[in-house]
Amino acid sequence: MTRPKGLTTLWTRVRRLLWSWWLWAAYTVYLINISEWWAAFGVGLWAGVCSLATPMESAPQYGLDHGLEVGSQEFIDTMEGAAGVPLLPGNKLELLNNGDSFYPAMLKAVREAERSITIEAYIYWAGEIGMTFAHALAERASKGVKVKVMLDAVGSASIGDDILKILKAGGAHVAWYNPIRWNKLRRINNRTHRKSLIVDGYIGFTGGAGIADQWTGNAQDKKHWRDLQVRVEGPAVRPLQTGFAQNWLECTGELVTGPDFYPHSKAVGRLAVQTIMSSPETGASTARVMYVLAISAARHSIEIANPYFVPDHLSIDLFRDAVKRGVRVRVMVAGTPNDTFMARLNSLRLYGALLEAGVELSEYNRTLLHHKTMVVDGLWATVGTTNFDNRSFSHNEENNVCVCDAQIARELNDMFAKDALLCDRVDLETWRRRPFLGKVAEALASFVQDQV
Repeated sequence: MTRPKGLTTLWTRVRRLLWSWWLWAAYTVYLINISEWWAAFGVGLWAGVCSLATPMESAPQYGLDHGLEVGSQEFIDTMEGAAGVPLLPGNKLELLNNGDSFYPAMLKAVREAERSITIEAYIYWAGEIGMTFAHALAERASKGVKVKVMLDAVGSASIGDDILKILKAGGAHVAWYNPIRWNKLRRINNRTHRKSLIVDGYIGFTGGAGIADQWTGNAQDKKHWRDLQVRVEGPAVRPLQTGFAQNWLECTGELVTGPDFYPHSKAVGRLAVQTIMSSPETGASTARVMYVLAISAARHSIEIANPYFVPDHLSIDLFRDAVKRGVRVRVMVAGTPNDTFMARLNSLRLYGALLEAGVELSEYNRTLLHHKTMVVDGLWATVGTTNFDNRSFSHNEENNVCVCDAQIARELNDMFAKDALLCDRVDLETWRRRPFLGKVAEALASFVQDQV
């Protein structure tokens, strides 16, 4: 029988045991039995936290020694079947680097909308660009365009009343994804991390960027983040709209229908595009399936740019196997400019295993690197919202756009090469000599690895 991938270490098993709600629930019952009421109350609360934080998805362990090669029809057929989404032909796709490129393109599409605009956003924050979008959306809504904006109740909590008033006054419909309510506590850890803008049902934007001033500019300093959005036009936009519509129905009870949102699909370009909508609600992360299939099929090269890179045992095994096959694996991560401290500590802790496996690691330190891309063998390319960590795979709603195309892959490879010039290479011996207190902090942070 094939040896399973991603076997867990003793510490991982202990960590997951300590996060087991049933263990603490049993201890709560014991404390109640001996009349330790306050202790029982505290431990009971912790049992509830553990229950809410338990990942809803697990990684595959078998079926990854498949022998498929990226670009082959067998690989495409498998990717379509395993992800449950076909590569839809007839699309145009444009890569937009940093806010100076993608915000003007997004606003142009909004201002030219004729029938509908839908937005699903983890982050929509108060600020100048947020106000600009609000005015543009409100203006279109006031002209009869159907505008629906769905915001994550945690990620967009700081949007501010001014923007909401402008949207409401213009006639836009705003809904909140998973607001924190007592009757929805079981799903409190499930957030929509998607960033999609869909105009008239056939032009779509997605990628790493939310709507906030941090994404404006051209990544010129630490106040302006490095990111990438992709503009898609054609049939592959429909799955983005479907993902929005499913979450909108859950949030509002309204079914999104009609040609304003779902126009008849027609070919407008040469590209076959796979638009993956990933959700922990299904019990398996489609984004994870896409990543592991592509990595295990690599024969020549893997290039990953991802800010929050916390690979699990499966991913480390796959990278190690790839290097043994002669694959050059390069990973670019966010460096010291980082807005997620726990993810950063867990990433640092795992550098050693990756470097020992032969992975080339670089840290981008000019500003916060925030885009999420992967190119395999110069053919398979993906851009999306999914971070390479357990939070994205097991807790969040995510989406990725994928293509099997040498030209798009080359564009992303060129971007990777330019970004690499601004990176600091991570050396194994230097990593081993990192400060002792840093190692202690990393060890403590590992307790929450499955939650970040």
